[in-house]
Amino acid sequence: MKKQSLIKGTFILGFAGIFAKIIGMLFRVPLTMLIGDEGLGYYQIAYPLYMLFIAVASGVPLAMSKMISEKSAKGDRLGIFEVLKEALLLMSILGAGTSLLMLGFSKSLISIFRWDYKAYYSLMALAVAPFFISIMSVYRGFFQGLQNMTPTAVSQILEQIARVVIGIGLVILLLPKGIEYAAGGATLGAAAGGILGLMYLYSKYRVLRKKSKIANIKYNTETMERLLRIAIPISLGAAVGTVMNVIDSIMVPQKLLEAGFTTRQAAILYGQLTGKAAVLVNVPLTLSAALSASVVPIISEAFILKDKARASKNIISAIKISILIALPSLCGFYFLSHPILSLIFREQAEGATILKYSALSIPFIILAQTTTVILQATNSNKRPIIHLLIGCIVKIIITSKLVPLESMNVYGAIIGTFAAYGTAVILNLMLLKKTLGIKIDLYELLIKPAYASIAMILTVVFVYVKVYNYTMSNSISCLISISVGIITYGILIMLFKVLDYKELIKKKL
Repeated sequence: MKKQSLIKGTFILGFAGIFAKIIGMLFRVPLTMLIGDEGLGYYQIAYPLYMLFIAVASGVPLAMSKMISEKSAKGDRLGIFEVLKEALLLMSILGAGTSLLMLGFSKSLISIFRWDYKAYYSLMALAVAPFFISIMSVYRGFFQGLQNMTPTAVSQILEQIARVVIGIGLVILLLPKGIEYAAGGATLGAAAGGILGLMYLYSKYRVLRKKSKIANIKYNTETMERLLRIAIPISLGAAVGTVMNVIDSIMVPQKLLEAGFTTRQAAILYGQLTGKAAVLVNVPLTLSAALSASVVPIISEAFILKDKARASKNIISAIKISILIALPSLCGFYFLSHPILSLIFREQAEGATILKYSALSIPFIILAQTTTVILQATNSNKRPIIHLLIGCIVKIIITSKLVPLESMNVYGAIIGTFAAYGTAVILNLMLLKKTLGIKIDLYELLIKPAYASIAMILTVVFVYVKVYNYTMSNSISCLISISVGIITYGILIMLFKVLDYKELIKKKL
């Protein structure tokens, strides 16, 4: 199986992730029209717990990709499949246990977190997904370890298609029973997506296994022990980051009540924050996740082969790609917040200001994710977790103080997120410089992408205004201006020599 470079792997996963997100946003259009912001609040309120599980489970696929990449570099073909077998055992237990716990304790969780009881149906529906998602993630980690991102990319698209088709179908069927039932039906789509993605990945694995002619794979306790040693710190780091979303799901609705809002008003504001702004902000974070998946096996391979020059080059490239993703995303959502919301949510476009200010946190979230994964791929496991924990403390303090203020409300949570990830990024970059001697060229990594982003957004706004004045259509204006912006940005980063096209097409970076 051919290996893919860091940039090429990131591009493939990123394209698939963006495409899947677009499908997901199209899902939001009929969903919002059918159940409104109130229904989105019920739909979203249970998701942070699910994402916490995804974060905890994410350590195993990344640990797998690290171990498989190392074994592949050494030519240990049997060892590659041993890692897969141990990971399947571990994730089957984790996934099944999580599903059973969520099913058994849904009412208790709602009581503990003081959520609206109407979120019960969403929580129950969501409980089905962890088992299938767990197994699917193992096969994704397997292919990522072989430095081939295509199977994972295809599975992401298939997962999202199934989620949308089944989710919307259940919403239509259950809506007559009530918004809370419809929200639960939409949530059940997550399990359907996991099943379809798993079926595809397993079929690809069977073909590869047959070609490899590997038989009689035995369980290996040493492999399991090393898998756990690597996976646990990665999972903790990912979980701490996701805890920030859980903090919002626990604190924001209650603190909004303290600020004087009614239960319904709190659900609407929370729905706009998490069901609209956070969903759109997560689109560029998909590219960041793709970068993380690509960078772990490549840097791990360089370290196991003691190729420090290649490792340093890839680390700098990963940081550069993060900034190239973050800056235009920030500009786009900040200056086109209302047109974008109107394009996607039509008559339910409230929350543009929330999206506008949420966009300010994008560079810090992306850089925090990237630098954390880089440090963990180079065996600096504990410190990035501590940095994220410090960020969580900052988040809790700011959110608890600002959200209860009526004038601040959900914007207090946005400020908390900005400060939390900003703290983690600064600490991570200091550690990278200290432990790996990584030198950051601000002009190459920040200033040149900033020039390209500023020129891009000026072009986008100009085109949007001109097209809108001519067509009086927000949808046409938005789509044309964004398309022009993507092309303009691509040309500018090539002209400024921020990114070399040859790096995209060559096999190894």
